[in-house]
Amino acid sequence: MDWTTIVRKGLAACGIASLAGIAAASPASAVTELQWWHAMVGANNDTIIRLAEEFNAAQSEYRVVPAYKGTYPETLNAGIAAFRAGTAPHIIQVFEVGTATMMAAKGAVKPVYQLMKEAGEPFDPNAYLPAVTGYYSTAKGEMLSFPFNSSSMVMWVNRDALRKAGLDPNAPPKTWPAVFEAAKALKAAGYSTCGVSNTWVTWAHLEQFSAWHNVPLATKANGLDGFDTSLEINNPLQVRHLATLAEMQKEKLYDYSGRYDNGFGRFTSGECPLFLGSSGSYGNVRGNAKFDWAAAAMPYYPDVPGAPQNSIIGGASLWVMGGKSAEEYKGVAKFFAFLSDTDRQARIHQTTGYLPITKAAYEKSKADGFYDKNPALEVPIRELTNKAPTENSRGLRLGNMPQMRDVWAEEIEAALAGKKPAKQALDEAAARGNAMLRQFEKQANR
Repeated sequence: MDWTTIVRKGLAACGIASLAGIAAASPASAVTELQWWHAMVGANNDTIIRLAEEFNAAQSEYRVVPAYKGTYPETLNAGIAAFRAGTAPHIIQVFEVGTATMMAAKGAVKPVYQLMKEAGEPFDPNAYLPAVTGYYSTAKGEMLSFPFNSSSMVMWVNRDALRKAGLDPNAPPKTWPAVFEAAKALKAAGYSTCGVSNTWVTWAHLEQFSAWHNVPLATKANGLDGFDTSLEINNPLQVRHLATLAEMQKEKLYDYSGRYDNGFGRFTSGECPLFLGSSGSYGNVRGNAKFDWAAAAMPYYPDVPGAPQNSIIGGASLWVMGGKSAEEYKGVAKFFAFLSDTDRQARIHQTTGYLPITKAAYEKSKADGFYDKNPALEVPIRELTNKAPTENSRGLRLGNMPQMRDVWAEEIEAALAGKKPAKQALDEAAARGNAMLRQFEKQANR
């Protein structure tokens, strides 16, 4: 299938720049270069570089060359542009909401289960955490991409701020009503611009919120059971939550911090004492927060039957691009086997805050007593495994999702600014999103 046809309309507005060709390895060299495009910055970028250096030092046949390509959406766009130009990398890091786009790109990607089998590398899908692998696998359990930096959403807590507000720093608020009451106390204590906020607004207040409360985001198990899905983001609970946030916004008890992750500094600076964000921000918090901090589970509404349910993963996986040689694929397979090593996975988890992708790495971290000293890093794992996933909490797989997130965010912003009632905003977000889903479905079926 022509990938350009699938993504043309959805990504044309993103201003994809053409890319220069990738320099090939010198014919005189016996080393096969493997290009790895990624979206990691700061401490997580350091981890990427270290992993590549360790793999390169461990053997002499292959050389992994990491290259930062911008944000998650920018990295996906760069990969699409490179595919069009015939200069795609061997490995590209794609955030979880780009999964449907990659799955529909038949011929443009090399499924990981095929890659590992053909290369003869040991590979057992059952060794990986089911909550992670299920997101990136077919209905038959065939892994299409390699889980890499999986995360979930937690509530980061400034314990010093809670103390200042007369609240118990060892008992962060567990429910949304308690969060809003805490925000009032924090405002009275001097935190006047922001009591609670978040990054990735649609991930926090639609995607994770829906799974955590066991309500559907869309039909067909949120798209996991087929592209012919319809959005249900405008149900009564979601409308109620957005309406409440809009009221809290007026007094800065809740304060909007943008569509993406660039507002997280409002937590590490001490401005916003309660902050919903990725567990993968652990390295950022550890390095930049100059106060006593912790991580807690996402809040929930206690009057919703069965809540909390379980969280879903965020982060990204590694996709292998099509059209490469058997030798190159052999090197990529060896690199993935290298990444799956238990000790290495445990170290990645413990230094970045991203989830251990294998069961063995999680068990090793527990056996080593790591969570006794670093309880923040077990919070997202407990969220993911809080209860057995339902049709509403297995994950999501929606076409044109990166672009649709912007549409949803636009409508949420209108509600928070008082320009639209919450119900109207979410009704219009659903209608606009459904039009994008039908467009994707039509293109994917050509």
